[in-house]
Amino acid sequence: MRINYLLAWGGALAAALGLAACNAPATTTAAVEPAIPATNIAAPTELTTNPAQPAAVQSALPKILVHKSPSCGCCSAWVDHLRHTGFEVQVDETDELEPIRKRLGVPYAKGSCHTAEVGGYVVEGHVPAADIKRLLFEGPKAKGLVLPGMPMGSPGMESPDGRVAPYTVELIGMNGTTTAYAQHGQ
Repeated sequence: MRINYLLAWGGALAAALGLAACNAPATTTAAVEPAIPATNIAAPTELTTNPAQPAAVQSALPKILVHKSPSCGCCSAWVDHLRHTGFEVQVDETDELEPIRKRLGVPYAKGSCHTAEVGGYVVEGHVPAADIKRLLFEGPKAKGLVLPGMPMGSPGMESPDGRVAPYTVELIGMNGTTTAYAQHGQ
């Protein structure tokens, strides 16, 4: 299924951008137990719901299911961030997040205030949409991404003065260990 997703995404992107090179056969990424360099690699990071973009590009992103507390304002702000960057979001309001985290394999002490499911991956915390898009594009053999706590300046945790505390999004390996995936606020 992940190969079909990558092929569909790559074809839509090629059509939208007119890139002949994207018509080359797709390759998959073998997966990642070693650390991925902690940088913001420009993959498909800036897809937004832009009326000028072809619908195929906008619809290439899978739906995200976000589990959050009904009273959490920063979770709602993160959902708005996802929608603004092109994701369709379904919200499950619940105060019972711990069983969901356990089922999805979020490592102990790496939790945040909301948990999401997208494309077969878990996304825990205020992870930027660009990192989620990179994860979906690369398709590593991993459980997903985690951003422990609630770092100031992360999506949904913006400060009025625009400050961003340094934070690291981590990749959750299939064995439950985490490695740096992307650095922000440097």
